[in-house]
Amino acid sequence: MTAVRHAAEDLLRELAPQVLGALVRRYGMFDACEDAVQEALLAAALQWPETGVPDNPQGWLVTVAARKLVDQIRSESARRRREDALALATPQAELLSHAANAVPSTDRDDSLALLFLCCHPALSPASRIALTLRAVGGLTTTQIAVAFLVPEATMAQRISRAKQTIKASGTLLAMPEGAVFAERLAEVRHVLYLVFNEGYTTTGSADLTAPELSTEAIRITRLLHRLVPNDTETAGLLALMLLTDARRPARTGLSGELVPLAEQDRSRWDRQLIAEGVGLISRTLPCGQVGPYQLQAAIAAVHDEAGNTDATDWPQILALYDLLQQFGPNPMVSLNRAVAVAMVHGPTAGLDLLAELETDKRLTRHHRLLATRAHLLELLGEREVAVRSYREAARRTTSAPERRHLTDRAHRLENPA
Repeated sequence: MTAVRHAAEDLLRELAPQVLGALVRRYGMFDACEDAVQEALLAAALQWPETGVPDNPQGWLVTVAARKLVDQIRSESARRRREDALALATPQAELLSHAANAVPSTDRDDSLALLFLCCHPALSPASRIALTLRAVGGLTTTQIAVAFLVPEATMAQRISRAKQTIKASGTLLAMPEGAVFAERLAEVRHVLYLVFNEGYTTTGSADLTAPELSTEAIRITRLLHRLVPNDTETAGLLALMLLTDARRPARTGLSGELVPLAEQDRSRWDRQLIAEGVGLISRTLPCGQVGPYQLQAAIAAVHDEAGNTDATDWPQILALYDLLQQFGPNPMVSLNRAVAVAMVHGPTAGLDLLAELETDKRLTRHHRLLATRAHLLELLGEREVAVRSYREAARRTTSAPERRHLTDRAHRLENPA
C-alpha cells in the first residue's frame, strides 16, 4: 500500500500544474482556482490509493477541482457578482455535475505559463519560491513550511499574499513574448536554482540537506526543460542540479556530519545521475551561446568525472571560472575561483585573492570566506591563524552541520594527536 500511495503522490505532483493551468485558463481567478485544485489533490490522495487511479486522472482532477470551485463561489453570498461573472463565462454544461472520467484531457499544457505566473515580477523571491512549490510542485502548505523551517501559519500567509498580489496585478495565464519572455524565463530558472540550493545545503536546519526540496527542484526543472528543449541555459541548470545532487549520498557521514568534497567516498556518488548530467551538458555546450548555468555544470562535471581528489583537473576548472567571471561580479564565483587558483598556483596565491574579496560587503566576515581562508592557511601550515578563522566561521554560519564541521576542523588542528 505504501508503494501505491507514493506512486499516486508522484502522479499528483506531475498533474498539479496541468490541472491548475486548465482551470485558470477556463475561469481566471488564480487564487480561487489554486485553492480548488489543492482540495481536488487532497481528495485524490485520499481516494486513489484505495480505489485505484482513474483511467483519466487529469480529467478526474479537472472535474473535481471545477466542482470545488463552483461550490466555493456559490457558498459565498458576499461574492455574488463573481459567481455571476463565472456563470456567464462558463458553458452551462460545465456547471452540471458529470462523471470525472467523462471529461477528455486537454492537449494543451499550461505548465510553463503557470511557472511564469508564479514567478511574477511583483512577487518577492521568497513568495515566488513558495507559490511555485505549491502551485506547480503540488506540495501542501505544511510541507513547504516544514522544508523552510517556518510556522505553517507564516507560510500560509506568504502564499495567500502572493496569490492576492497576482490577482491585483490582473495578469492572465498567457506566455510573454520577445525580450519579456527571456527575462521571465531567467527568473523562473533562478527560483528553481534557489529551491535546489536550499535543499542541497539548508540555511538554518539541524540537517545538512533537505532532499525533498532538491528532488522537487529537479522534477520541475525537468518539466521546464521538456517545455523549452532548445533553451541551453535551462539544460545547463538541469545538468548542474543532476551533477551536484549525485554527490549528496556522500556529503554526510553516519552521524549526519558534513563530509567535504575532498574526503568523500566517491563510490557512493550516484553514477546514473552523473552520466545523465555529463551527457546533457556535453550535448548543450556546443549548441550556442554559453551561459552561467552551463559553465557551472561543466565545472561540476569535471569534479564528478575525477576518480579521486588528486585526479581533479584544476587547471580546467580555473579556466571555466575565468569564463564564468565574465558574466559579471559574483562574490561566490570569485570565492570558488580563489580556491581553484590555490589548487593550481598554491595557497598563497589563493589567499591573495581572498584578501581582495574582503572589501566586498557581501562577503566581509561571511562564514564561507572565513572557512576558505582557514583551509588555505591550514595548507600553508599556519595552524594558529587557521584555528581562529575556523572558529569564527563556525560562529557565523546558520547551518548546524557546517558549524560542527568547522569546529571539529579547529579542534583537530589544536589537537593533532
